[in-house]
Amino acid sequence: MEQNNFSFKKYAWNQFKKNKPALYSLYILITLILIAVFAPFIANDQPLYAKYKGESVYPAFATLTDPNVRKSFTDVETGKIEELQYDITDWRQLDLESVVWAPIPYSPDKGDRYNREYVSPFGKQRIKNANNEIVEAPRRLRHIMGTDNIGRDLASGLIHGTRISLLVGIVAMGIASIIGVFLGAMAGFFGDRNLYLPRIKYYFTILGVFLGLFYGFGVRKYTISNAFENGSSGSWELLLSLLLIVVIIVGLRFISRFLMFGKLKEEVNVPIDTFVSRGIEILNSIPRLILIITISAIFTRSIWLIMTIIGLTSWTGIARFTRAEFLRLRELEFVQAAKSLGYSNFRAIVKHALPNALAPVFVSIAFGIASAILIESSLSFLGIGVPDDMVTWGSLLNLGRQEFEAWWLVMFPGFAIFITITIYNLIGEGLRDALDPRLKS
Repeated sequence: MEQNNFSFKKYAWNQFKKNKPALYSLYILITLILIAVFAPFIANDQPLYAKYKGESVYPAFATLTDPNVRKSFTDVETGKIEELQYDITDWRQLDLESVVWAPIPYSPDKGDRYNREYVSPFGKQRIKNANNEIVEAPRRLRHIMGTDNIGRDLASGLIHGTRISLLVGIVAMGIASIIGVFLGAMAGFFGDRNLYLPRIKYYFTILGVFLGLFYGFGVRKYTISNAFENGSSGSWELLLSLLLIVVIIVGLRFISRFLMFGKLKEEVNVPIDTFVSRGIEILNSIPRLILIITISAIFTRSIWLIMTIIGLTSWTGIARFTRAEFLRLRELEFVQAAKSLGYSNFRAIVKHALPNALAPVFVSIAFGIASAILIESSLSFLGIGVPDDMVTWGSLLNLGRQEFEAWWLVMFPGFAIFITITIYNLIGEGLRDALDPRLKS
């Protein structure tokens, strides 16, 4: 008798490979990730390697650990010592003995004074050489996608903007996934009739939620706002508020143990499904973009704040998918067997039900990442997203709005956003088809 060694993972991968658009989209996504990881070596105004006055240096690599690194060079003939700070040195004006430039020899945040005022990719471009002469830029040092009003290279901005776009999608949907999976699992597994708590613990839990929100975000709102104004510490203050909410809830639940007597000790039904479902409906009834714009207007602009807000407002779809799967799985034999064997609800959820409910969640995450990237681009385009000194695809589009004749500031960032959102949607469709057990023959 032949043994059946069916593996759903292998089957799903084989099904995914049959979807050519989704497979090619996965390859493009991997390429974008590699571009984001190696962006400092792909687009940088500092050489990857240079030999100056007999010494070999690697500026692009050295500034990764210390942006303000300095080095002294001694002229062999005159004995004159010259000190260079890598990040502010214009390496194109040095008489380098040999040099290896990055594929895009410009940084995204530095303007080119000789190619300002929206220089076209096909227009005349100039550089200042080692002899202090302003000459036509050689092909190797041209801005291949043009520049903006202050001479910043568009190609370099697109490459470094890939980091922001991918980071926004991953972090935002990471937050949304944690919230959505937790609430969806609770709502689907327990429903409205299967979760019981002592009356006093139930009341103290609800009280803890309201007190936690009051002290975590009401009392500390100015602290969080000031932290975002002063830098990236706002993310830690936001995390501290979330931890404060958890501590207050856990603390009140612990205190409730000492008050369990009489009617306060009686167990009552907790309609967790109703709470989660009504919360989803309330959040979905509010236009998400308007909500994000409102919150962003209150606080100082920060990329971490944008990612957090998108994550906190994007969990509803994941929660609905997870809830629907748990409603189906809780009635199946293996979950019922886990309950019959006396396993805790936590073990039944995490070890038995959750692994079988994640397939549609992955699909929702793929579509959600595309949505998060589009929201961030929309906010940056409107000028209320990331700070002005941070380059993203949306902020590049915003520059194109200021000068309609600079078509390259609209076409290239718009095409990058279109391609990224399209590949995520195609990957999501491929995952949906591959992970659907009903398609298994």
